[in-house]
Amino acid sequence: MKKDHKAVRFLLDNNTYIIFFALFLICCLISDKFFSYLNLRNILLQQAGPILVALGMLMVILTGGIDLSVGSVMAVGSSLTAVLMTSFGIPWILAILIALAAGTALGTFTGMMVAYLKFQGFVASLAVMTIARGIAYTITNATPINLENGTLNTLSSKESGYPIILIMLAVIVLFVMIEKYTAYGRLVIASGSNVEAVKLSGIRTQRYILSVYMISAALATLAGVFVAARSNVGNSTIGEGQELDAIAACVIGGASLAGGKGSVAKTVIGALILALIGNIMNLLAVPAYPQRIIKGCIIIAAVLLQVLTDKKED
Repeated sequence: MKKDHKAVRFLLDNNTYIIFFALFLICCLISDKFFSYLNLRNILLQQAGPILVALGMLMVILTGGIDLSVGSVMAVGSSLTAVLMTSFGIPWILAILIALAAGTALGTFTGMMVAYLKFQGFVASLAVMTIARGIAYTITNATPINLENGTLNTLSSKESGYPIILIMLAVIVLFVMIEKYTAYGRLVIASGSNVEAVKLSGIRTQRYILSVYMISAALATLAGVFVAARSNVGNSTIGEGQELDAIAACVIGGASLAGGKGSVAKTVIGALILALIGNIMNLLAVPAYPQRIIKGCIIIAAVLLQVLTDKKED
């Protein structure tokens, strides 16, 4: 009986990885185009931005909050970088840094409302979502901005060593280290699981809540830059619905929307699961709308697995 219990415990604890590897194998079997260098590279390039957004969302969710503004902040990052480069002739590295500062400022505004003014994360980020999208439309005049070849798109070119993928991997490693080995990571989790105990310890939780919204916005801005780099276009319409995919990736990865529970590695796998579904559907020429149905079913299944895991822990 103990062996059976350990086996069930193992399956429940690692269900995200099991689902990913099973889905990966299925994709390999049903499409001979899936397991190719070009396709796998494209998956990583396309998913680099969403993974960054999901990691930022995870940090917010760990504190028991939510950030609905990430998609709009992506649009600000893409649009502002393109405008600075084309209209003002600013070098692309400086343009990215300015866009990151602007995006982080939006996250700071959200975090201030949540941490110090006691707004609900849903309400505060909903307001900033609208503001950020309006900013993106205003600075671009709702018109896509074409970038010259050889500028921002060098981030995603083969010759430059896939810097987008390398940056994504570096960010993942950084957040794993933060989660596992730093007091900051532990306090962020504690702020979501038992905020009163943290306060009684003399720790100002407001700073940590503010910081996660800043991190989420910064990563969303960088994700928007990645999209502009891949498409060679700055666009105010990108990122629509990205907040839902980010939340889905976190939930599939076992994060609790109540806060205090989540994993960086599993969130990344959750985002990749969504990517595999979209990719294999495209390879099989399945229309986009059924993909939404399947994503919804997977989210339901993930939540059911999470509930089952929590019951086993009890």
